Amino acid sequence: MKIRRILATAVAAAVTTPALMLSVTPAFADDKPASQTQEKPSIAELKKAAAAAKAVYDDAVAAETAAYAAVEIAMSDTTPLALAAAEAKTEADAAAAAKTSADEAVVAAQAVVDALTPESTDEERTAAESALTQAEADAVSADTAKTAADAKLTEAQDARDDERVGAARTLDQAQKATKAALADKDAADKALAKAEEEAAEEGDDDEDCVPEPKLTTVVTGLPSTVVAGTKVNFKLRVTNGTDRTMDEVFPFAYVHATDKSGRNDLGDLVHLQWSSGSSSKWENVDNENYMDPISSLKGGSHVDVKMRLAVDASAPAGNGVTFVAGDYWNDNGSCGGSPDLEGYEFMIAAVGSEPGKGEATPGPTKPNTPDVKPQSGSSTPVGSLAATGSSDATSQLALASGAALAIGAGAVFVVRRRKAGSHA
Repeated sequence: MKIRRILATAVAAAVTTPALMLSVTPAFADDKPASQTQEKPSIAELKKAAAAAKAVYDDAVAAETAAYAAVEIAMSDTTPLALAAAEAKTEADAAAAAKTSADEAVVAAQAVVDALTPESTDEERTAAESALTQAEADAVSADTAKTAADAKLTEAQDARDDERVGAARTLDQAQKATKAALADKDAADKALAKAEEEAAEEGDDDEDCVPEPKLTTVVTGLPSTVVAGTKVNFKLRVTNGTDRTMDEVFPFAYVHATDKSGRNDLGDLVHLQWSSGSSSKWENVDNENYMDPISSLKGGSHVDVKMRLAVDASAPAGNGVTFVAGDYWNDNGSCGGSPDLEGYEFMIAAVGSEPGKGEATPGPTKPNTPDVKPQSGSSTPVGSLAATGSSDATSQLALASGAALAIGAGAVFVVRRRKAGSHA
C-alpha cells in the first residue's frame, strides 16, 4: 500500500470519527504495550536466513545426488557383497548338484543289492552292500555340504539385499530432506521478497525522491452536492509548474464517504473512475489509487484527466471528500511529487434530491481547533473537539484536515520505485 493511500485512509478515518482520531496519540505512533509488539526481522537478517536456507538446500541436493549414485552402485552386480552372493550361489548350485549325484548313487547301489539272488556269491553280496554303505555315507556328506552352502548363500544374499535396502532408504531420506529444505528455502525467499517489497513501498529505496510543490493537482467541476443514484463528471488538472520535463507523471485520487453520522463507511456505494482524453471508456481507479501515467509532461504545461464520481442509489445522505495528488518519475531515476494531499469536500444527498449548484472546494489546511499539535505525544481533549461542532459535515472535514497535520500528511511524501511495466 502506498504512503499516499495510508495517509488518505488515516485522514478519512478522521472524517468518520474525528473526535477519536484527534484525541489520541497521532497516527503511526507505537503506543502498543511491549508485550504486544512483535519485533520484525531486518532485511539483512532475512537475507542471512535466505542464504543459510539456500546452503542447506544445496547440501541436501548434493546428498540426494550422492544417495542416488549409491543406490545405482548397490544395485549393480560388481559390489563386494554382490560378488560374494554370486560366489555363494555358485557353491550352493555345486553342492546341490553333488547332493543329487550322491542320491542317485544311493539309488543305484540299492538297486544292485536288490538284484542279488541266492545264487550270488559272498563276494558279490559283500561288494554290493559295501557300495551301498559308501553311497549312503556320501549322500549324507553331500546333504551336509548342501545345507552349509545354502546357509552361506542365504547369508550372502541377505547382506547384499540389506545393502541395497539401506541405500534405498538413504535415498528416500535424502529426497525428503531435499523437499523439506526446498520448502524452507522457498519460505525464506518469500519472506525476504515480501520484506523488500514492503521496504520499497515504505520508500526505503527512494531516498532521492523529493517533494515538488510545483507539481499541482486541482479538481474542477465536482459538485458540492452529489445526489445518490447519479454520476457526475469533473476534471483533475495536473500541472507541471517547473521549468523541466517530467518523463512520467502519476495522478493519484482517493474518495472516502460516510453517512451523516460519520460512523458508517459508504466505500462500497461511492465509486471513482477516470478516462483518458482520447477515450470514452471509463476505468475504475485501481487498488493503489493511481491512474495510468501521463507521459512527458513538459515544464509549464498541464493535462486534464476526465474523472467521474458515481454514487449508488442506495447510498444514504452523507459526507465525502476526494483526495488528489501527483507523483513523477524520470528516466534518469529522479523522482518526486506534490507534497500534500488536496482534499475536496462534498455532500451526498438522498436519491431524488435536487443537485447542488456550487463546486466542491479544497478543505482547510489547518485544524479547526488550536489544541491540535502535529506530531506531538499530547492528545486533544474530546471536549474541545465537541466545541467545534463536529456533528456537521464541514466541521468533520475540517477535522480531517487537522488530522492530516496531526499525522504529518503535509510533510510526508514518498514515490515508489517501479518495476518495469508497472507504477508501483
